[in-house]
Amino acid sequence: MPNHLAHETSPYLLQHKDNPVDWHPWGDAAIERARREQKPIFLSIGYSACHWCHVMEHESFENESIARLLNENFVSIKVDREERPDLDQIYMNAVQMLTGRGGWPMSVFLTPELKPFYGGTYWPPRGSQGMPGFDQVLGAVVDAWQNRRDQALAGAEQLTAELQRVGKVEGSHADLSLDLIDGAVGQLRRAFDQTYGGFGSAPKFPHPMDLQLLVAAYSRNIQPALLDMVRLTLDRMAAGGIYDHLAGGFARYSVDARWLVPHFEKMLYDNALLVRAYLDAYLVTGEANYARVVRETLDYVLRDMTDPAGGFYSTEDADSEGEEGLFYTWTPDEIEAVLGEEPGTTFGRVFDVSDTCNFEGRNILNLPKTIEQCAKILNREPGELVNELTESKAALFAAREKRVRPGRDDKVIVAWNGLMIDALARAGAALDEPRYLAAAESAAGFILERMRRTGRLLHTWRDGTAKLDAYLDDYAALANSLVTLYETSFNERYINEACSLLDIGLAKFADSDGGGFYYTADDHEQLIARTKELTDSSTPSGNALAATALLRLGKLTGRRDYLDAAEKTLAATAPIMAQAPTAAGQMLLALDLYLGPTFELVLVGDAKNGDTQTATAALRQRYLPRSVLAVRLNDTAHRSAQLEELFAGKTSPDGQPVLYVCQNFACQEPAVGLDAIRARLDAPK
Repeated sequence: MPNHLAHETSPYLLQHKDNPVDWHPWGDAAIERARREQKPIFLSIGYSACHWCHVMEHESFENESIARLLNENFVSIKVDREERPDLDQIYMNAVQMLTGRGGWPMSVFLTPELKPFYGGTYWPPRGSQGMPGFDQVLGAVVDAWQNRRDQALAGAEQLTAELQRVGKVEGSHADLSLDLIDGAVGQLRRAFDQTYGGFGSAPKFPHPMDLQLLVAAYSRNIQPALLDMVRLTLDRMAAGGIYDHLAGGFARYSVDARWLVPHFEKMLYDNALLVRAYLDAYLVTGEANYARVVRETLDYVLRDMTDPAGGFYSTEDADSEGEEGLFYTWTPDEIEAVLGEEPGTTFGRVFDVSDTCNFEGRNILNLPKTIEQCAKILNREPGELVNELTESKAALFAAREKRVRPGRDDKVIVAWNGLMIDALARAGAALDEPRYLAAAESAAGFILERMRRTGRLLHTWRDGTAKLDAYLDDYAALANSLVTLYETSFNERYINEACSLLDIGLAKFADSDGGGFYYTADDHEQLIARTKELTDSSTPSGNALAATALLRLGKLTGRRDYLDAAEKTLAATAPIMAQAPTAAGQMLLALDLYLGPTFELVLVGDAKNGDTQTATAALRQRYLPRSVLAVRLNDTAHRSAQLEELFAGKTSPDGQPVLYVCQNFACQEPAVGLDAIRARLDAPK
């Protein structure tokens, strides 16, 4: 018989509905039962693309004897961390305090009052290799609850008090200066892998916000070494196994230092953030390979990760048919069966497919050498080789599509969609690709129409149902993406929607005393602690996204309340930017915008004038990290009152394009006509 998860919408929870464990979703019914029966709660938190979550389910949660232990002694609650990041933050902090480390699956034991007293991550079903078995852990917790409950309760009280203290980060009066950016760049230099790119050793994560920060720092003070760091990293990742050479898109991270063996799960947010990094590098260098990676990655998202309603799915698993990476890997015989002998041999030599294998008896496609180097070795014309490889990749992709695909978590999460909308809109403008902008607008429209209730955002949607009050990063990521949509489509409705979202953020999430924002609204479900997310994880922190959106909208609208809130948020995070800058990449990007000099670029003109269209493209296709862009043409149908101050007095004589370069709404002499605009854009600011 299915357990209490049978009516949930989360794919992760539904994966556990037939476990013999009597799972409950988080909610009043389970909590009330624990209080009524005075049983501890076993809280298990994971997500659908988590490999070790699947392992623990198979080993322990499908195990009848372990299920009996849980059912007799605990109220068991299963949580999808992607649905409830608020719970995940609180109890992950608890596990890290208890054990010094964290991860998923996360396993926490709570009092009926939801206060944690013991926890960990993955445990095998029986003790092995010095690790206690889950059966032993359960036995020890039952013994403590039955025989030393006062001690367990006292520990829970102490730990809860510490969790509440962590959530009350005080504001800072630290100096917001370029020294913080210089310090971050210095730390990235020291951590940089000069051989393979990236930062640190294995396992190696892409760090897209840090790469963007290096590009921004390079643009301030042209230091070729900074751009070299970015290029080596992007080149190595695009050539490595972390990149899907057949379908596009990046895996979560590499288990080795040279980007060869990925953890094969694909996350929407990783691909959104990496598109932004590759796009910045393309705009600065003009390197066509970076544009190719952007296109292939976004094409993957539009093909495989887009709901017909318009939103973007969350993740694809690492596993298929019970094996990690099976869908993505190849043997020489499989390659030859699809391509034939000669093309198969050529493809294998280029993409590192051999009988010796580079991953558990199979091969991960990667490029140990550049195509130019391969052409020289194979005595082939580079263009001819590229054409053959393009045909081979298309054939292998078609063959791979017939395999059993990894599982896909098809729920739509607002914050992650905001990141992808931002990436698509930027790419659509920079690469002159209307379908990317159209997909961004479709997703934004879907969220604004289908994922709100009484004006407030809902966090997640699946199968026609939107639910759960949205979190800070949902509001901030979506607002930021709507600003980008305005700057790329010039539809002023997006400004109104973005302002509406940030007004809710200021009213419901802001910490008026300490600065910055809480992760949950003031009318959210009452939990044991109210946290502030001040550091980046795999995604930018909610506070960093809020600061970014507030600065951009503040510069466009002139709203002082937005700019003041952004400044307070930056100040609250200054100690983190100083002491742990690699945990604050997005906040440092916001600081870079705040420190400026930041320009308001205002273009007016006749929509039918060819020079106006060319000037618009020139603005959209330049790397302008410390600026906001406003365009109003004579055919602009909907005009936002929020932008009236910025456009006041700015006219276009004879329909010519006119560019106003302003700071704090004080403008330089306008550049009239295409040639003057180009000259102004090329001039040092």
